[in-house]
Amino acid sequence: MTKPIISAENVGKRYRLRHQAKQPYATLRDTLTAQARRLLAGSSAADDSHADSQEEFWALKDVNFEIQRGDVVGIIGRNGAGKSTLLKVLSRIVEPTTGRITLRGRVASLLEVGTGFHPELTGRENVFLNGAILGMSKREIRSKFDEIVAFAEIEKFLDTPVKRYSSGMYVRLAFAVAAHLEPEVLIVDEVLAVGDAEFQKKCLGKMRDVAGGGRTVLFVSHNIGAVASLCSSAFLLRGGTLVESGPVSSVLAAYTAHTGSTSDEGFNAAGRRGRPSDCRIVDARLLVEGEHGSRMDWASAFTIVMDIVAERDIAVSTEYLIRDTNGVPVLFSPTGLQQNITLKLTAGRHRITAAFPAIGLASGSYSVDLILAQSGVRMFDCCESALTFEVTDSTSRPHGWCFTQASGQGCVPFAAQVTATALPAEGVSGAAKDNP
Repeated sequence: MTKPIISAENVGKRYRLRHQAKQPYATLRDTLTAQARRLLAGSSAADDSHADSQEEFWALKDVNFEIQRGDVVGIIGRNGAGKSTLLKVLSRIVEPTTGRITLRGRVASLLEVGTGFHPELTGRENVFLNGAILGMSKREIRSKFDEIVAFAEIEKFLDTPVKRYSSGMYVRLAFAVAAHLEPEVLIVDEVLAVGDAEFQKKCLGKMRDVAGGGRTVLFVSHNIGAVASLCSSAFLLRGGTLVESGPVSSVLAAYTAHTGSTSDEGFNAAGRRGRPSDCRIVDARLLVEGEHGSRMDWASAFTIVMDIVAERDIAVSTEYLIRDTNGVPVLFSPTGLQQNITLKLTAGRHRITAAFPAIGLASGSYSVDLILAQSGVRMFDCCESALTFEVTDSTSRPHGWCFTQASGQGCVPFAAQVTATALPAEGVSGAAKDNP
C-alpha cells in the first residue's frame, strides 16, 4: 500500500502566555525599598502579589490525519482555530510540542509576504536563493527562471532590491518561485489575499495545474468559493482541534452550519436588526435554476423566496443587498425606489418571490441581506446575512461581467421581478423559525 505523503500523529503545539500583573507606576524609591524588603525577608516571604502569571495555550491538540500524494486539501476554520500553526508545523518552521509529523517529499511554503526572501537582495537574486532553500539545483532554477518572472509580472523591477517592492509584488514573486520549482508539496496560506483579483485567479489556476501534475497542495483560505472550486477534500479546525475531515462539500457544510451561515435549507435570522412589529420575515430560501441550492456559476439565474407575516393591511417594498466574503456591498436591488414596486398586503401571511437574472458574479462566497421597508422610507424588518451562496466558477465569464468591488464599479443596483402571494396561516414553511 502506498504510504501517505504527509501524516500527523497526535500533534499538539503548546505556547506559554505571560500575563503581566496590573500594578501602579512605582517611583525609584518604591522599587528600591521593595527590593530591600524582599532581600531581608528571604524568598519564602517575598511579596509576589504583583508577580506576572503564565498560562498554557494549546494552539493544536491531538491532531491526526493522513494526506495522500496528489490530494488537494483545504484547511478552514475561524481566526485563531490553529490553521497557520498547523502549516508552520508542517513546514518545519516550528516543532510540535507533542506528536509527530512525517513528510515524504520536498515542501514549498508560502505562509506570509516575503517568506524566505532577503530584503537587500534583488528579485533575481532572491529567485536563486529561494530555489536553493527549496533544494533545487542552479540548473533547475535557470530552466524555470523565465516562467517565474513572466508569471510574477515584475520584469521591470527584477534587479531592484525586494525591500522596495510593494506587498503585492512580494507575493507575486514568492508564489511564482514556490509554484514553479516543482515541490512535491505546496503549502499556501491566506497570504494570496494580498494580491489583486486577477492575480488571485492566476494563482488558483496555477495551483490547479500543480495538483493536476500529481503534486500535493494544502490551501488555507477564508474564501469558501475558492476552497470549493480548488480542493477535493478539506479539514475543519476549531479551537486547535481537527473536528471534521472528508470531502470538501461535507466539511464546508459543517463549517457554515457552525458559524451561523445558511446551508441549502437555511434562513439565518441571527442577524436580525431591531424588533419588527408591523411586518416581519419568518422564512427565506434560495432557489438556483428553480431548485434548492447554495451554489451557482456566473451564468445562473436565481430566485429568493421570502415568507412574511403582516400584522395589519400594509404597503411594503423589498430590498436585497448582496455582500462579498469581506462584507463589502456588491449588488443592491431596491425594488421600492428603483422599480417602484410596492406590494399591498392584507393582514396575514404572504410569500414574496424575487426572480433575478444571471448577474455575472465572480467566484467567491456571498451573503444576502433581506429588508422589508415602506417605500424605502421606514424599515419594517431587516435580516443581515439571511442567506449565503457561492459562485463556484467564473473562469468562462465574458470580459466585463464582474460586478464586484475589484472591478472598480462599487455597489451596483440591479433589477428583480417581484411578486406576492397570500398564504393560509398554516401554509408558511418554516414558521417555527420566526425570531422577532
